[in-house]
Amino acid sequence: MSAPVESPREGSLEAPTRYPLKWREAQFYDEKALLAELERVFDICHGCRRCVSLCNAFPTLFDLVDSSETMEVDGVAKDDYWKVVDHCYLCDLCYMTKCPYVPPHPWNVDFPHLMLRAKAFRFKNGKTRFRDKVLSSTDAVGKLASIPVVTQTVNAANRNPTLRKALEKLLGVHRSALLPEYHTRTAHRRLSGRASSIVNPEPAGRTRGRVALFATCYGNYNEPQLAEDLVKVFEHNGIAVTLVGRERCCGMPKLELGDLESVARAKEANVPALVEMIDAGWDVVAPVPSCVLMFKQELPLMFPDDADVAKVRERIFDPFEYLALRHKEGKLNLAFKKPLGKVSYHAACHLRVQNIGLKTREILQLIPGTELDLIERCSGHDGTYAVKSEFHETSMKIGRPVVNRVKQKEPDYYSSDCPIAGHHIENGLGGGRGPTHPLTLLRIAYGLT
Repeated sequence: MSAPVESPREGSLEAPTRYPLKWREAQFYDEKALLAELERVFDICHGCRRCVSLCNAFPTLFDLVDSSETMEVDGVAKDDYWKVVDHCYLCDLCYMTKCPYVPPHPWNVDFPHLMLRAKAFRFKNGKTRFRDKVLSSTDAVGKLASIPVVTQTVNAANRNPTLRKALEKLLGVHRSALLPEYHTRTAHRRLSGRASSIVNPEPAGRTRGRVALFATCYGNYNEPQLAEDLVKVFEHNGIAVTLVGRERCCGMPKLELGDLESVARAKEANVPALVEMIDAGWDVVAPVPSCVLMFKQELPLMFPDDADVAKVRERIFDPFEYLALRHKEGKLNLAFKKPLGKVSYHAACHLRVQNIGLKTREILQLIPGTELDLIERCSGHDGTYAVKSEFHETSMKIGRPVVNRVKQKEPDYYSSDCPIAGHHIENGLGGGRGPTHPLTLLRIAYGLT
């Protein structure tokens, strides 16, 4: 029988509490204990079903239950539990927006971190595909693909239908999935060695007025113009900008793979470099929400006793969070020169779960002649989920309501804080113009060249 499920009104009304991830303990990887916890949580989810619309993990679970002999979780084969795990891409929306049974509720349901535990178990036991290891090695792939001759070859191959069919057969990358372009002139190559034009930045509230840009692997190799847009916008607002000199992938792709030791190695490389900048008087910003979330939430939960991790957590910001904090103190430049017209704005999942509010919308709404349509729904991409052959069609289905909303509104621009989500929407729209990142929109509105 299912656990007796309370109504949402009877669930916990307190703010969600996240417990540290006990990934160093042997029990974390014990198969019997893991399967028992999966069964317990699946039983609660089956009795509730509030999260059915979020992603495909929950419909997969409920279909397994409903087609079983008992029509309860005890009728589902344990081997089929992994079908649920495969569809979770750790967006955290179930935990932060839907589930009434998260801690401090005594049922202690943390679905995303249970899925992470299952992924870590699978990785530790050598059950992870080579394809998935390659796709999550963003630094290695980016460094190779940014070599001049290699860049042209990779980009051309990604656009060639015949070669994409071969790639699908050999590696399991869906032929119809949009793949990111690579650039020889990476963000670090474009901005390295530059001196900020702001000589005497002013602190305001929590902000110091001096930021070190953590470009992120995607922002560095795939969309380096985002870093340039951020520099232009921030310095137009009197904020000094420099680069974080030493930087590796934040570790989010490896986290989603369950490769927690690689996450730890990335942390050992990144955190000292960020602490060095913070101790020198800089705040930290990053243009990709997943990377900010990694330092704000996941690393502190993996390393709860690390003072340096905690220091980075307190001084890293989403770009629009930073601008909104400055605006609160009267330090935002409001001299906009160009209206944006109609903008369809998709709020990325990994931004929404940071619990900072809709700061991008808050800033863009300040631009005269701008009509913003907010879309709070998952795009279905998740970085690697949407490019995998077995999940691409499902990812397109998840993102269809977002795509349909954009089509309906016929905006002058469509945008997402997550550049990868933006291109997934582009994939659903079926060609034509691509997304315009909110930082780029702000640069356009300021009339900055």
